[in-house]
Amino acid sequence: MNITQLFNVANLFVLPFWALMILLPNWKVTRRIMESYLPFVPLAGAYLYLFITSITPENAQALANPQLADIAKFFADEKAAATGWIHFLVMDLFVGRWIYWEGQKNGIWTIHSLALCLFAGPLGVLSHILTAWITKAFSPNSATETTTSSSSKFI
Repeated sequence: MNITQLFNVANLFVLPFWALMILLPNWKVTRRIMESYLPFVPLAGAYLYLFITSITPENAQALANPQLADIAKFFADEKAAATGWIHFLVMDLFVGRWIYWEGQKNGIWTIHSLALCLFAGPLGVLSHILTAWITKAFSPNSATETTTSSSSKFI
């Protein structure tokens, strides 16, 4: 499999997990799948492969003491760019999973935060934090009751 194919497969690989969390968050299959760390194993494996094969002595030196110009030069390489992109896919999905479970546990609406996390990870995190604060401010009792009743389902 060449770099372009690996890149394309990784992009497609994450989509079912995002679709489940966004479109079917309360489905028992979604909960079962998102309880597992297994979705991260193939992505982390692809990342490890690309990371190992894209590091050269000069890249390692540039990454050890990062300067913006060196990082830009590093990511100009197709393999390094694919490595960085798969890094984003893994981490965004992991954070999206956290947002999903926080929403399930605390009764917080997460669709908008998950969609933002899919396309712009940190904005999804920010959205979820703000949503959690607003939910707590306007309905502090319901969030606590939901946490108590739903947390026993996931333990």
